[in-house]
Amino acid sequence: MLKSFARAMNVAARVSNRATAARAPRAAEPLARSASCGPFTRSVWMLCHSGSHGGRPRLIPSKSLLPSASCGCGGLHTDGDKAFTEFLSDEIKEEKKIQKSKTLPKMSGGWELQLNGAEAKLIRSVSGEKVTVTFNINNSIPPNMEEEEAEQGQKAEDSEPEIVSTPNFVIEVVKQGTKNSLVFDCHFPEDEIGHSEGEEESDIFAIREVSFQPDGEADWHETSYTLNTDSLDWALYDHLMDFLADRGIDNAFADELMELSTALEHQEYIKFLEDLSSFIKCH
Repeated sequence: MLKSFARAMNVAARVSNRATAARAPRAAEPLARSASCGPFTRSVWMLCHSGSHGGRPRLIPSKSLLPSASCGCGGLHTDGDKAFTEFLSDEIKEEKKIQKSKTLPKMSGGWELQLNGAEAKLIRSVSGEKVTVTFNINNSIPPNMEEEEAEQGQKAEDSEPEIVSTPNFVIEVVKQGTKNSLVFDCHFPEDEIGHSEGEEESDIFAIREVSFQPDGEADWHETSYTLNTDSLDWALYDHLMDFLADRGIDNAFADELMELSTALEHQEYIKFLEDLSSFIKCH
């Protein structure tokens, strides 16, 4: 909910920016490691001020918040609502313009994709084993993009940072004839996401925890022993990573998962803007 509110606040602040100076279209440069889904950017204001609303310029005088019209929905219809919906209409068009495809990129390796709102599951069977990867796009956008831009000497007003979704994800491996599944809690360490070609290749994702959980149960059992990898012997950790790689979960898979998650996050963002516009209009 905080992310959605921050985006709504971002929408309002950017109206003020557009009123004072014509703004160049947002860059549509290629997303790192992405061939099938387009990049998209959002205001640095949102990245710098999420959770902080002090000092935000008011777009219209307070007196215009009084009802200016009425309709059968029984809700307020103010001049501010009208300006908001007009902006949202332009914003939706802009986001759709930089959306390369309305279809999500495919995962190689025979993974089946299942979607439930912001949650996605990738399912694959390997020699009698069932492997399920689950991730959620909510809160999957790193918050320090503007800082990275500043470190590179780029000005926020000249170039907005690309948005890449790097969600935490859970891997569940089920073997036939066993009562428990082996579960891996994984994430994308920030210092490994931007590895470039020519450098010694390192894992762009990491295992945070490993546990056995009862097969077929959705809830995580806190009573089950959980192995934290922070102080784990590196030989054992490497074997766990090799175990996942043998089942198709390696750097190439992690790259494709980021592309898929980024495209899905953008798709859901556009849908949120459309729902928000309909809600404000009260049609």
